[in-house]
Amino acid sequence: MKKIALHWKIIIGLVLGIIWALLSSKLGWSEFTLDWIAPFGKIFINLLKLIAVPLVLVSIITGVANIGDPSSLGRMGGKTLLAYLFTTLFAVSLGLILVNTIQPGKLIDEQSRIDNRISYELWADSKGHQIKDGINYLQDPAFFERAQEITNLSKGELKDASVSDKLETAKKTKESTPLQPLIDIVPENFFFSLTNNGLMLQIIFFGIFFGVCLLLIPNEKSKPVTDFMDGAMEVFLKMVDLVMQAAPFFVFALLAGVVSQMAGDDIGKVYEIFKGLSWYSLTVFLGLMLMVFIIYPLFMKLLVRTIPYRGFFKAMAPAQTLAFSTSSSAATLPVTMECVEENLGVDKKITSFVLPIGATVNMDGTCLYQAVAVVFLAQLHMIDLTIGQQLTIVITATLASIGSAAVPSAGLVMLIIVLESVGLNPAWIAIIFPVDRILDMFRTIVNVTGDATVCSIIAKGEGMLKYKARKNPSETFDYDS
Repeated sequence: MKKIALHWKIIIGLVLGIIWALLSSKLGWSEFTLDWIAPFGKIFINLLKLIAVPLVLVSIITGVANIGDPSSLGRMGGKTLLAYLFTTLFAVSLGLILVNTIQPGKLIDEQSRIDNRISYELWADSKGHQIKDGINYLQDPAFFERAQEITNLSKGELKDASVSDKLETAKKTKESTPLQPLIDIVPENFFFSLTNNGLMLQIIFFGIFFGVCLLLIPNEKSKPVTDFMDGAMEVFLKMVDLVMQAAPFFVFALLAGVVSQMAGDDIGKVYEIFKGLSWYSLTVFLGLMLMVFIIYPLFMKLLVRTIPYRGFFKAMAPAQTLAFSTSSSAATLPVTMECVEENLGVDKKITSFVLPIGATVNMDGTCLYQAVAVVFLAQLHMIDLTIGQQLTIVITATLASIGSAAVPSAGLVMLIIVLESVGLNPAWIAIIFPVDRILDMFRTIVNVTGDATVCSIIAKGEGMLKYKARKNPSETFDYDS
């Protein structure tokens, strides 16, 4: 019997989870689902959070340190990093524009969003987080009864929850300065930062600082450290792999739990949840397709010019197809390099430097998806994020993409980081998990196409681009070897 691929197992798991949630909602088994099945979904979230911090730290250090000789960070290195940074910022900004325009999270019924909002406020109180938009539904007596139905808390406990975040907000506002966000990036105790996923910007700062310093000391001194980091990176990637092997079961529990919690014994709410999810998927898909078919070709037209629109996609088709099927920039990297070298005519000196960096730091599709996902989840819970909070999403998503391992579902791990950076519940990733795998395929196409675009632009600037149209780009590869 042919072995079933992991992504099909995950899809089967999520379908079974949804079916179970529908049955438990219809038959009144929601309490059993929440008590005996949902905890395994929480274990899955905890495992992802366990890996997230060390994975980002080690990935950033190895990415910076493996650049090699500091002199290579000169003209070409600077241009490469700036180009990747620009495309990433463009992608995440496009995502924010689309999600704020379409507002997919507001397209479900108001009662479901109110229930989600009450759950969020109680979660924020239990974690000591301030309410992001300063509005508190628990202060309105009209919602006390509904909150009791959701949580079984007493009215006294609810009143405590409704004022505790206000006191915290007042205290933080009084102590903050205009440059507080800059101060918050620099850790005073790195080991404390490691224990708090909400301080990921501090960990990213330390990782970049550490990696740059590794470049500036003699090779014989830095080599043992870089070798250790490379080995540790392999270990953490293997941990991701092992967790994902058990993902089908965890996804079943996660979906069953989150749908049951949001719908309770009212099956009509399940329909509302998936109505919102379909609009979310279309918003992400629209953003990704704009990047691939409009934005990148526009950059090529303005900065490269010698490669025609159809010629570019014809040349990159093998890499894009593999990217879609594997959902992995790293697995696609050898094919991407071959396509860019042989089909686009980029010199190997450029591809060997630019593309490996791109596979690590250039995650345009992932950043766009994270921006849309965070704002969608906030809208779903009636949370209006300010411009400042959305700028935090831009910064965190951009910097976290540096440490977003080029493997399937790593973006899901990074999404936890972005959610926590704006004080939202990381467990909400379960809501969008049903469509994550298919969107992961499309955003990997964006990542790979972005790598090829930047590589072509750098090669043009360095005078190392010699494009010649090929009849069949797939002939580049010897499949029998």
